[in-house]
Amino acid sequence: MDLILWRHAEAQEHPELLTGRPGDALDLARRLTPRGEKQAARMAAWLDRQLPEGARIWSSPAARCEQTAMALGRKFKLRDELCPEGDLLALLELVQWPCGKSPVVVVGHQPTLGRVVARLLRLQEEDCSVKKGAVWWLRHRERAGTGQTVVVTVQTPELI
Repeated sequence: MDLILWRHAEAQEHPELLTGRPGDALDLARRLTPRGEKQAARMAAWLDRQLPEGARIWSSPAARCEQTAMALGRKFKLRDELCPEGDLLALLELVQWPCGKSPVVVVGHQPTLGRVVARLLRLQEEDCSVKKGAVWWLRHRERAGTGQTVVVTVQTPELI
């Protein structure tokens, strides 16, 4: 199974910088900056060339994630499990890791995406940060009867 974790591109700051909370209504309404729109378009063009037609795409309902996913130009579904500060186990259950049959793209937030990467690669949770607009492509495979997670690629919009 392939799991493609895509952090939303650069977004506007929370309007209540000091008192706002991840996942509150103002946070969920934050949109991409012009730079973020370019990051999303660049990464989407690369992803579109790599992804098979049958890939499933899930996105956080936050406006910045929805805009990022829309750049791909494919159908996607919004899922509350992917909101800011989401639970990594809920994300893994949603995508049916590691038993899913088709590749899955998840457009979401840090720190959740970094926690998923750390869990699957057996790193310490604080060791993995996913840059805005970046993609981590992970693959589960069986080797000698043992499940393994391998990194297929890590891409950032600036490198594409």
